[in-house]
Amino acid sequence: MAFASATTSSSALSLRFAGLRAAGRRALVTYVTAGYPTLGESRELIGALPDAGADVIEIGVPFSDPMADGPTIQASSQRALENGMTLDGALALVADAAPGVPTVLFTYLNPLLAAGPDVLDRVKAAGVGGILVSDLPLGAEHGAGTVVLHDGVKMLQIPLWRSYLAGCILLGVAPCTAMVLVWGYLARGNDALTLVMVAINSLTMLVLYGVLGGFLLGVGRLPVPWQALLLSIAIYVALPLVTGYFTRRWIIAAKGEEWFKEKFLRRLNPIPVAALLLTLVLLFSFKGEVIAGNPLTILWIAIPLFLQTILIFALTYWLAKVLKLTYEDAAHAAMIGASNHFEVAIATAVMLFGLSSGAALATVVGVLIEVPVMLMLVGFCKRTTHWFDRAPGPVESGRN
Repeated sequence: MAFASATTSSSALSLRFAGLRAAGRRALVTYVTAGYPTLGESRELIGALPDAGADVIEIGVPFSDPMADGPTIQASSQRALENGMTLDGALALVADAAPGVPTVLFTYLNPLLAAGPDVLDRVKAAGVGGILVSDLPLGAEHGAGTVVLHDGVKMLQIPLWRSYLAGCILLGVAPCTAMVLVWGYLARGNDALTLVMVAINSLTMLVLYGVLGGFLLGVGRLPVPWQALLLSIAIYVALPLVTGYFTRRWIIAAKGEEWFKEKFLRRLNPIPVAALLLTLVLLFSFKGEVIAGNPLTILWIAIPLFLQTILIFALTYWLAKVLKLTYEDAAHAAMIGASNHFEVAIATAVMLFGLSSGAALATVVGVLIEVPVMLMLVGFCKRTTHWFDRAPGPVESGRN
């Protein structure tokens, strides 16, 4: 993972300073707080400064917890924050003003981390020539990362194995709420129990996924962009949960509960399998070359993920036998315990660390491991039905 931060090797900046050196002049670098005193007035200031002789315009991105600002800039930043100014707002301001001279953003590390892995692309698209981050000097350490200079850009360099660890953490703390319905169906278990456990897992993820993920990433000395983490939970957990709840209510109100169960749900049965296959095709089309070109790396990531799945399944299946559960309940309990919500883990890893990161690769390897292993465990369950009592009747009408 790497987040850029300091002055870039912008051609516009380089040309401006080269021209000033050739003319024997000093540069006049002016400062404007984005959004102060108002959005419109700061835009006018940025547009007018070149005519007043400014060679470079430094644009301050307001931040709620400044460490290197004097009282004047702090006061202007507070007013700008009250006006609703953000990092993206500052970029839009520069793009709108188009001052015609090089611009440099003055900000802190935290807003850049919270902005996501594509922040440099957005900065470049806005026409900004550089970023000055006062709390990120070369050689500084942030968690497990060290600030280095790469192609004129300061970046937070983290050992690759820690990036893999981040992906495994995001995968491990994501209890399954989707594909376990398929695994349980294939194992001929208790679908009603699965639905209850899926609902519990979904509610648990809303509350604990960000907390546990952030805590364990912190323990692993990895940067934790909390805003992006919480946004991923809202998009990939909360939104489907709320959508499903209201969709169910609307359909039952319009068609009745019997139609919902007998018609609608049956028509949905092929969709999860098709979605799984499509997800696998898309994932491996993006990561297939990396996986094929790094077999040893994939193996080292896969071993702990494989062991985790097998151990959790074995423990849950054994406890189910000790507690004298029926086969239908035991199979589903073991399946939901062993499987992970890899869709959320992959989306979160990509959002936090980028598509090409080691974290994203680790979550994709998790899919590579989970699908065949879970199918293997489905077969194991079917071969060991005699270990348990069976439910008195078919768990689902039309299926036994």
